[in-house]
Amino acid sequence: MSTAVLMERPEPSVQRETDSSAGAAPASRTISLPPSRGCAASCHSPAPLDRRVAKTRRALRRALIQLTEERGLDTLGVGDICERADINRGTFYNHFADKEALVIALEDEVLAELEGFRPRIAELDMVGFAKLRLARRPLPVLVDLFDSLREQGDFLHAMLGPKGDGSFGPRLRDCVCTDLVTSVLHERYRTSADPFVGYYVSFYAAAYMGVISRWMETGMAESSEDMARIAMRLFFIKPGESIVL
Repeated sequence: MSTAVLMERPEPSVQRETDSSAGAAPASRTISLPPSRGCAASCHSPAPLDRRVAKTRRALRRALIQLTEERGLDTLGVGDICERADINRGTFYNHFADKEALVIALEDEVLAELEGFRPRIAELDMVGFAKLRLARRPLPVLVDLFDSLREQGDFLHAMLGPKGDGSFGPRLRDCVCTDLVTSVLHERYRTSADPFVGYYVSFYAAAYMGVISRWMETGMAESSEDMARIAMRLFFIKPGESIVL
């Protein structure tokens, strides 16, 4: 897939010039999607938990992951989760109203952690991106991002899988992939009102969500550095080029 249509490809040593032939800028519109449920609007850093609460939460998380992988999220009840976690229902209801509240809380924790990468992603530019590519060095923020995804790998594998929460993938996509794609667009496209720009961002955001999902499905065999290189390679690949990394 070629990104030549919307992404500027300056040589690393050449400063980009203003496109004076572009004419008046169209009506301004931000391409980044607004914060979705569990993203910037609701994923605040959780308050520190005392040891007993943290232990209970870990037990519930572990039980939810195991049972989702074994039986599927839709088949589970609070009793199933409590039995696997070895806690009583009263303890569960002291923390969560129902199974759905537990799932959303755990998903929000993951998204809140990933939210921390947004400022670093927003600072990306194509010149620096291209310099690292020519040097065959992975983008540091992408390495750190895949490190973070790996740390949450068991939960992500369960929730993104066929037995998990079908609503979580779009939330993760909007929180990470959409911003990543938007960050490497030329500035005039970031505020473009052209509908094609919106479709372009959606297309590549979905593609990068597919990369993350495949990495989870295949056991995260590649290192975070390799995944960062793969992500960078996909930004620059052209039709007919070799698809060897």
